[in-house]
Amino acid sequence: MNIAEYWQYTDIVTKMLFFILIMLSIASWITGIMRIYSSFQLKKSSAQQLQLAVNDKATKLSTSAPQQRKMAVEQILLQQIARIRHSSEKGLPVLGTTAAIAPFVGLFGTVWGIFHALHSIGESGQAGLAQVAGPVGEALIMTGLGLAVAIPAVVFYNIATRLNRNTMHQANDIAHELLADAVLSAE
Repeated sequence: MNIAEYWQYTDIVTKMLFFILIMLSIASWITGIMRIYSSFQLKKSSAQQLQLAVNDKATKLSTSAPQQRKMAVEQILLQQIARIRHSSEKGLPVLGTTAAIAPFVGLFGTVWGIFHALHSIGESGQAGLAQVAGPVGEALIMTGLGLAVAIPAVVFYNIATRLNRNTMHQANDIAHELLADAVLSAE
């Protein structure tokens, strides 16, 4: 059976679920690609962001006592790391939600399609293998579509999460170095 025949056989619920899955797929691909690109950019710029945040306050802090300087630099770095973390997590809820719900949307489409097929079989009064196999096979297309949407979303989510962990590790290392430099320069 080709797509045109399948499309004619489906009802409004199946068509709506199909469009929901297509929209989720488009959203996850766009978000995933943008998130990975942004994660690479963030990793490149995080050291500079931390350095600039400390340098912006360095002149004000130069006259402070060493303990106050350490505490102020530490707060500046923690604030900047929180900003980096916030930037790194943008788009992840879209990927996580798509990965979590797409299989269930597809499964609902399958259940609905099987119900629809069994209802049609019940009305026709014929329950042979030829009458059951085609509609049930068509209904299973929705499960496959749900998985086809969820799997890339999971992959994008995992890649982005891993890149973000590396970025945060690098940012924390740089922050510790900047804090140590601030303490040593105050002494």
